[in-house]
Amino acid sequence: MNKKHIILPPEWALQSGVLLTWPHEKTDWADMLEEVEDCFSQITEVISKYEKVLIVCPDQKELLKKLAHCNLKNILFQEISSDDTWARDHGPITISIDGKMVICDFTFNGWGLKFTSDLDNQLTASLFNKGVFQEECRYENHQDLILEGGSIESDGEGTLLTTKECLFSENRNNDLSEEQLEQQLIELFGLKRILWLSSGYLAGDDTDSHIDTLARFCDAKTIAYVKCDDPTDEHFIALHQMEQEIKSFRTLANEPYKLIELPMAQAEFDNEQRLPATYANFLIINGAVLVPIYNSPRDNIAMSQLKIAFPDREIIGIDCRSLIKQHGSLHCITMQFPVGVI
Repeated sequence: MNKKHIILPPEWALQSGVLLTWPHEKTDWADMLEEVEDCFSQITEVISKYEKVLIVCPDQKELLKKLAHCNLKNILFQEISSDDTWARDHGPITISIDGKMVICDFTFNGWGLKFTSDLDNQLTASLFNKGVFQEECRYENHQDLILEGGSIESDGEGTLLTTKECLFSENRNNDLSEEQLEQQLIELFGLKRILWLSSGYLAGDDTDSHIDTLARFCDAKTIAYVKCDDPTDEHFIALHQMEQEIKSFRTLANEPYKLIELPMAQAEFDNEQRLPATYANFLIINGAVLVPIYNSPRDNIAMSQLKIAFPDREIIGIDCRSLIKQHGSLHCITMQFPVGVI
């Protein structure tokens, strides 16, 4: 029997659209709904210039009024109930099997049972059952495995980058040994190897160190990562150790990665709690890279660094100060679909 050819597409691969799950009054955004909707609207406006935006929301008519300034030809709506808005983690993870796109539906349990997630965990199946995806797409239920999109990075060539802190954390797949979980991921995603980071974190992060807050593939030979230069910062030691790990990694051709240093975002606080602002939480779309910014001089440094990584794409800053108030950022609220999905 011929072995299946499985690919977990990298984010820079051609896309058919991006998923957003819109904030509403029953989410944790209730007391700052207008502020966060402005951020979602700006993200929608930018993405819709380049590709489709699929928006899950409670009321399509109401939202149409708020998005009148966007390219509505590129916006699709689905009225589905949700607990929250973190589409990166409750949305589908798409793979290619023998050239056919497959919608994978993993369990989302609120980052290890920290938050309510029953509705969000049903969202991928609901989208498939409503016929949102192209007819050629297949659905696979992997609810026996807890996995969030923000916890994994693919180079599209068989390498997965992730963190031990997240994938082996409490209330996520505790019935599996590390070896069993690694083997499952290798088989599911057609991997050649997994690069595990054992260091690095952000204060205020509810995800247990999602990789998309710390280090990202920009292409198969390039990794952008958060670098902390301030010895007085609480992150200094952990991020320095993470940097050393990344420097020790090699490409599949056994060469050092090209490394792009992203500045540590200026500290932001909410009631004395530090918020997990990070420039690593950027989103790659067709022709552009959306970068979370925080009204700081470091914003321009981060955008300049990412221009080095993505010279052929437009670099667009999005004010994400509202998003970090709920301990996430730009990449966390989006999930891209490879071409041929919507």
